[in-house]
Amino acid sequence: MSANIASIDPVKGSAPRKRIVLLVGATGLVGSACLKLLARDPRVAEVRLLVRRASGAGIAGIAGHANRVIEQAVDFDRLDSLASSADLFAVDAVICALGTTIRTAGSQAAFRKVDYEYPLRVGALARRHGASRYALVSAIGASPRARTFYSRVKGEVEAGALGLGFPAVTIVRPSFLMGERAESRPLESIARRLGVILPLKWRSIAADDVARALVDAALSDTQGVTIIENDALHRGAPAP
Repeated sequence: MSANIASIDPVKGSAPRKRIVLLVGATGLVGSACLKLLARDPRVAEVRLLVRRASGAGIAGIAGHANRVIEQAVDFDRLDSLASSADLFAVDAVICALGTTIRTAGSQAAFRKVDYEYPLRVGALARRHGASRYALVSAIGASPRARTFYSRVKGEVEAGALGLGFPAVTIVRPSFLMGERAESRPLESIARRLGVILPLKWRSIAADDVARALVDAALSDTQGVTIIENDALHRGAPAP
């Protein structure tokens, strides 16, 4: 049997261990792009999806790689009841691509659940079971001191992620996202039309570019905190 020379670790003389990645938000614009990248990446052994309803929809478009993907339906309001489930949360890395809008969520409180509470609950459980990397989609202008509710919640979830104890945390702050959504977001449509004249800091960014930054972060070996701003995404930010 011939060995794949490219996959051999020159120091240890053995193939590097493939990663298990927990992905939340896989049915969204960025999350679905992450799933496609992860399912095809030779460095990945398994992708675990946390979804509200197991339907198989989250693994559409990855024919030939679906055997790497496990979809688990959970009640995000009762995640603590799964705290002892090492089989589910014992992963190497977490990618959180959860996100909604106040209009879709229905209220500020519901928005905060999805964009703040759920990402931190998932991260805390994965860290408790040994995960060492956390990659989070945030947003441009995120700050706990922001005047707008949206940006303030994004800043608060960033701060919460940094406090979970992960050896490596990557926060990606995109501007408006380009891609085909199932839901209508009028502001993003306007931003796409203005994209050619806005500075890179604010220019709309392809969801695929955001996903690539998240996946690279989840599969990297570097430690510490990395924050990738929108202009860096446009310039092709290297893996942290």
